[in-house]
Amino acid sequence: MVPPPTPSILAYFGELEDPRVSPATRHQLLDIVAIALCAILCGADPWVEVEAFGRAKEAWLRTFLGLPHGIPSHDTFGRVFAALDPEQFEAGFRSWVAAVVELTAGAVVAVDGKTLRRSHDRSQGKAALVLVSAWAEANRLTLGQVAVTPGSHEIPVIPTLLQQLTLGGCIVTVDAAGCQTAIATQIRDQGADYVLALKENQATLHEAVAFLFAAGQRDAFTGLRHDYQRTVEKNHGRLEVRQVWTVEEPHLIAYLDPASAWPAQRSVAMVVAERRSGEASSRETRYYLSSLPGDAATIGAAVRGHWGIENRLHWVLDIAFREDDSRVRQGHADQNLAVLRRLALNLLRQETTAKMGAKAKRLRAGWDPAYLLKILEG
Repeated sequence: MVPPPTPSILAYFGELEDPRVSPATRHQLLDIVAIALCAILCGADPWVEVEAFGRAKEAWLRTFLGLPHGIPSHDTFGRVFAALDPEQFEAGFRSWVAAVVELTAGAVVAVDGKTLRRSHDRSQGKAALVLVSAWAEANRLTLGQVAVTPGSHEIPVIPTLLQQLTLGGCIVTVDAAGCQTAIATQIRDQGADYVLALKENQATLHEAVAFLFAAGQRDAFTGLRHDYQRTVEKNHGRLEVRQVWTVEEPHLIAYLDPASAWPAQRSVAMVVAERRSGEASSRETRYYLSSLPGDAATIGAAVRGHWGIENRLHWVLDIAFREDDSRVRQGHADQNLAVLRRLALNLLRQETTAKMGAKAKRLRAGWDPAYLLKILEG
C-alpha cells in the first residue's frame, strides 16, 4: 500500500479565491488544483486527459483529498481554470518557489519571454499568450512568470516580474528587448548585477561598443584594461568555440555613457560563438553591457547561463509538455495551465534520484504511485 502524499504543497494555494459563486458548487477548489497538478505530472495535457487520470486514480486521490462528489468532469476543470485569477495562482506558485529555492551570491537569473503559439483564438480576437519568465540557472527552476498584456510587449512586464523576486547578490541577464536603463536601474536597486544583451534597439550604443572592440582587437587592446577567455566544447558531434573579450576601462565606459544613464556600469563584453557540425559552420558576435567587473570568465558564464532559459525551460516545455501545441485558451485557462506546467517541471527537476528527462519522469510518475509521491514531496 503506497502511503498518501502530504498535501503541504497545496498550502501555498490556500489563499486562492474560488471564482464560483453558486451555492450548488460540488467540487472543492483545492481538490481540482491537486488533481490537475498530479495529472500533468503524470503526462496528461488537455482537460479530457486530466479527468481520465482522476478517474483512474480516484481511490489513491481519496487518501488525501475530500472529493465529496467524485472526480470533476473535464468541462469543470476547463471552467474553473478559465475563471481562476491568474495573478493569485502565480502568487501561490512563487510562494512555493521561495520556500524551496535559495539563490546564492553570483547565481544567474535569466529573464526571457515565450509565446504559447496555439493559445490564440482568431474568432474571438484573442492573441497568443506571451509569458515572461525568470529562470534560476544553477537550480534549473522557474522562479516566476508574468503575462504580457495583449497588444503590448515584454518590456513593461519585466520590472513587475523582477519586483516579485529576491535578487540580492544575483546576476540578472536579460535579452536585448530588456536592455533598458530603467530595467538596469531596478536590478541595481534590488541589489543585483546585470548583464544586458545589446543589439540594434540601442543603435548608437551598439555601434560604439562594436567599434571599441574592433579597434581594441586591431591594436591588441594595448593600454586597455581588458580580459579574454576561450572555451572549446564538443557535444553530439558538434564543436563549439566560444571567445569572450571584456573591457573595463573607466574613461571608455564614461565615453560610451556620458550621461551616466546606465547605473554602475563597469564593463562591456563581446562574445563570439562559432559552431561546427560536419561541413556546416556558423559564427555569431554579440555585445553586452554589465555592472560586473570585466572578468571574462564570469561574464562569459552569465551569458552562457542565460541560454538555459531557452534550452532547459522553453524547449522542455515544448518537447516534454507539448506547450506550443496546447489549444487551451478559454478565459485565463491558458495562463493558469502554463503555471501548472512550470510547477510540474520544477517538481520534476527537484526529484534527482531518477536519471532521466522530464518526459520519461512524467511517464514513470503515471506508472508508479510511489514515484509520484516522491515528486510531490519535493
